[in-house]
Amino acid sequence: MNQVKRTLAIAALAMGVSATVGAQTATTDDGLDYKPYPHMFLGVQGGAQTTFTNYDNMKLITPTTSLSFGAFFTPVVGARLHFNGWQNKGGFKDATQDFKYDYKYVTSDLDLMLNLVTLFGRKNYYPVNLYLIGGIGLNYAWDNDDAYANKAYMPKAYEKDKLFHNARVGAMLDWNLHKNLSLNLEVNANSLGDRYNSKSNGKDDWQLNAQVGLAVKFGYKKKEVKEEWATRIDTIWYDDVALTPRVEDGTITWNVFYKIRESDFNDPDAQLNAIGQFLKDHRECKVTIKSYADVQTGNPKINMGYSKQRSEKAVKALVDAGVDKSIITAEYFGDTVQPFAENDKNRVSIITATGLKDVKDKYTVKKYRTKEVRYRVK
Repeated sequence: MNQVKRTLAIAALAMGVSATVGAQTATTDDGLDYKPYPHMFLGVQGGAQTTFTNYDNMKLITPTTSLSFGAFFTPVVGARLHFNGWQNKGGFKDATQDFKYDYKYVTSDLDLMLNLVTLFGRKNYYPVNLYLIGGIGLNYAWDNDDAYANKAYMPKAYEKDKLFHNARVGAMLDWNLHKNLSLNLEVNANSLGDRYNSKSNGKDDWQLNAQVGLAVKFGYKKKEVKEEWATRIDTIWYDDVALTPRVEDGTITWNVFYKIRESDFNDPDAQLNAIGQFLKDHRECKVTIKSYADVQTGNPKINMGYSKQRSEKAVKALVDAGVDKSIITAEYFGDTVQPFAENDKNRVSIITATGLKDVKDKYTVKKYRTKEVRYRVK
């Protein structure tokens, strides 16, 4: 027992010295391109363990392994789910009995981890850290055939399989080899519910673990870079469209042709729609109607009558369509005037509309404006 205590004291002293040296030589996290905290980790370990009983503890040393998954939420505080186990030995020794036996076990613990280096240091990141560990969980043991066979001598160890509580306290020295990888040495003591072994008084046993391992760290966030911004005034040139107003004279003419002895509009809707659109697009409009008859049909008196009827019906059609009668001037010429060389085309009413149209001519001009621009300096 004394030898084990001396070994624990030397290990604790070594971890304390290493942590102090690491704190003195560590760099700050200013040069990192990531936030060291928070992050997650996955760890594997291997080593040896022994259980303190009234048997010779040095004869109860067995190999052990561990698997853990956890996270550090701040530079100081972390937590992990830790699984540990493999082989174990128990022993019983008194004046009448000297008995050692083997069994297997696995322990699951939820551990709280405190980083003593960042807790007492002035920085958030050190390459070497010392963690204080404490947690609780459950321990399951099996393959306890030897103890079961001797249960007459060990009344507290009569079960082949057993589930019981576990409480843990320990320390870990962790050295960052890389952003995502670290090497660690962990020593912890586990207070176990009365096992199959040792004492028949029902008190808990203590188990000592010493392991080395590797931890893979991940889940870092990109470090926030303090940005510096400034403003400047930029001149922006652009093309703008300018308008020059002017008045345009508008004139349009429609010919309404008739058959012999007819004076009604041919296809009047098309004619009236065209006239109406012109009147909408212009102002100060005037409409003149000049009607004729062909010289080769009838006689001058009859032809004068046809041309008169044609002018009158054209005026009526325009007025019925909504044209103001005051802007209409109508004339008729019979066959005294022949506007077209082709005889049949002279049976016609020539309608002419005039007016003024407001027009805006477009042209491009160069203009500029100023704009305040914010830009990143660093």
